[in-house]
Amino acid sequence: MLSKAKLALALGTLIFMMIGWAVPLWGAAHFSAYSQGRIQRPEPSLLALAPIRFREDRNAGLLVTGWINGAGPFTFAIDTGAGASIVNRKVAEVSRLRITKAKRALVGGLSTLRIASNEEARADKLALGTSSNILPSAPSLAIVQTLPRSIDGILDPTELFGSLAYSIDLPNRQLLAFEAKASGLDLSHSPRDGAVVRWVREADSERPFVRLGDGRLALLDTGSGFGLAVNQGVVSNSRNHGRREVGDLGGGAVQSREISPATITIGALVLRGVPTDLLIGVPSGTPLILGRRALDPFKITFDPTARLIAFEPTERL
Repeated sequence: MLSKAKLALALGTLIFMMIGWAVPLWGAAHFSAYSQGRIQRPEPSLLALAPIRFREDRNAGLLVTGWINGAGPFTFAIDTGAGASIVNRKVAEVSRLRITKAKRALVGGLSTLRIASNEEARADKLALGTSSNILPSAPSLAIVQTLPRSIDGILDPTELFGSLAYSIDLPNRQLLAFEAKASGLDLSHSPRDGAVVRWVREADSERPFVRLGDGRLALLDTGSGFGLAVNQGVVSNSRNHGRREVGDLGGGAVQSREISPATITIGALVLRGVPTDLLIGVPSGTPLILGRRALDPFKITFDPTARLIAFEPTERL
């Protein structure tokens, strides 16, 4: 019997036509690892922006305050699984964005009811955290008619920061962007009880995939509140806690079913007891997803130049 409990679908992982971007979901694991040392932390002089504080909303994900062309404040979701950045039409109008026809149309959501856009704009200025904390460059923004009431847009940090490295400290609710040349990652220097692994490119996407110990690729998706989410038919499991309904961006619904917790490895890192859900009726190309319930104990650093990702267990200060 379908549960009436509402779970918010990932605000970020969108399916984009012609590009093949995949889809996120809403949803911590226990971990153990063998590694050495700690990753080098960026010096204050290397920070491209002041530290950005975010808050976590169970339904909407990691939320930051932002300004576009001096207008705001707006509420944006930071989503590593998005593959693009989008804002609603109200934000575009208030910010006086110059809207043009998009080169590629997008469709977002996992169900048959999906949001769509064929328009885009590029902001002159985009600031996060405070109105004076302006990004070195602003990304292209897809324009959609509406989004859930709690957010004004979805921002993909890889799109936002370009060649800059960035870290998302989940326990301490902080986002840093910094120059990678002097403070980037190295496969030979892993954080204690963590790991540094290769950032795997999937098709033309810049989204952060990592290869698990069993060879599968998993998308690191801060827009997803699941632990581990797998497509129906990929696994079979006798444990069944009933179906849940997950709302998506288009106002539709996707079903999921909790199955037995999983043990997965990412480089030297071992995650045990990861809460796992089976996604029912989603597109066949939906990737394996690692969401916030699995990633919550970590500060995760993304180095797009070296194509590396670090997982560092971090205590809340």
